[in-house]
Formats: sequence, structure tokens, C-alpha cells
Amino acid sequence: MSRDEIAIERVVEERGLKAPRVTPQRVDAQIVAEQYYVFPGTTLTVCALTLANGFVVTGESAAASPENFDEPLGQKIARDNARAKIWALEGYLLRSGLAAVRQTAHEAECRSGVD
Repeated sequence: MSRDEIAIERVVEERGLKAPRVTPQRVDAQIVAEQYYVFPGTTLTVCALTLANGFVVTGESAAASPENFDEPLGQKIARDNARAKIWALEGYLLRSGLAAVRQTAHEAECRSGVD
């Protein structure tokens, strides 16, 4: 979890925000495997994160100057970029679930009003 994420989590707690939301822990819990590849002769590093459902997200990094290439740093940046994509996917999944619950409740309300 990044410093920014820790700070945001603190603010959420302080403000008592309790509605369903995506958390850093939820994002991290989805990652079941990670792989890295540096394309030969380049500084391009790709990280592939496999999620619990089998879906794979990727992130990339590349040093503009080959002299600045540092493989562990490239892997960290590529992983951070891949992980950032999980936030959007988890947000979509959560929103879809919330919409389905609301739709079901609305339909039940309409059926009960018909009787």
C-alpha cells in the first residue's frame, strides 16, 4: 500500500465513510501471481498480474535513457501501473453489484405494489 493510499484510508476513517468501496486490501487480494518481462535490447519492462478470477492485467515501464535503466525499479513501476488498472476493474464490479441490488429491490417493491 502506498503512502497516498494510507493517507486516503485515514481520511475515509476519520470522516466515517462506511458505504461499500474498493480498498487497497481488496485490490491486493485479487492478485494471485505476477510475472515480469524485459524485452531484449530495450528498457521496456512489462508486468503481468494474474487476478483471482484468471483475468490478467498488464503494466509497463521504460527508461528514456538506457543508462538510467534499473530492472528492479522498472519492475516496481510496471507493477504499480498494472495494479492501478485493478482499481478501475474493481470499481466497475462493485458498481455493477450495487446496481443489481438496487434493481432487485426496485423490482420487489413494484411487485408488492401490484398485489
